[in-house]
Amino acid sequence: MPPPERITVAMDEDTFKMFKKMQAELGISQSELVREALRFYGKHRTLFESIEDRKVYTHAEMLRLGEHVIMDIDHWLLFLKFVDTHPDKEQFWELNKTISAAHAEQFKHQYFRVEAVLRRLEACNFFALTPVSKNEYTLILSSDILKHFVKTMLAETLTGMGFRVELKEDLAKLRLKVLDEGQKQ
Repeated sequence: MPPPERITVAMDEDTFKMFKKMQAELGISQSELVREALRFYGKHRTLFESIEDRKVYTHAEMLRLGEHVIMDIDHWLLFLKFVDTHPDKEQFWELNKTISAAHAEQFKHQYFRVEAVLRRLEACNFFALTPVSKNEYTLILSSDILKHFVKTMLAETLTGMGFRVELKEDLAKLRLKVLDEGQKQ
């Protein structure tokens, strides 16, 4: 049997910390950890490739940071329906704008383009995204109750990132046209 091939791998600090933590947890050598990771990826590669827009990765990333929750859609719609009938609903919508502005700041520093923002929000099940052209999208909503929330969130987030967009409402969907991506191109 020929001697094993040797490679050198460079890692950023965060990746190296994760690597060392996994190595300690599993109690295996660096070489064995790399071999196991490659075997796992090779065996399950089609799973990662078959999932549209890496939704599983997006879900895992959002949940890992603790800033997101998984919620039954009926509970989510119930909250929105309740807000819509509450006497202080305008206060909710103002606070929603503040949260959207914070998202804009966060996404701006990650250099997200419009489609990346839409894909991330699609992973949250706010809508199903259908690209129409390079700069036009249709967002299919699961409920009419979501329309105002999604439209407000998108308008505030995307304009806060420096994009100019046009949002139009249809019965069960929103149509979004990117008029200008500013300096994001």
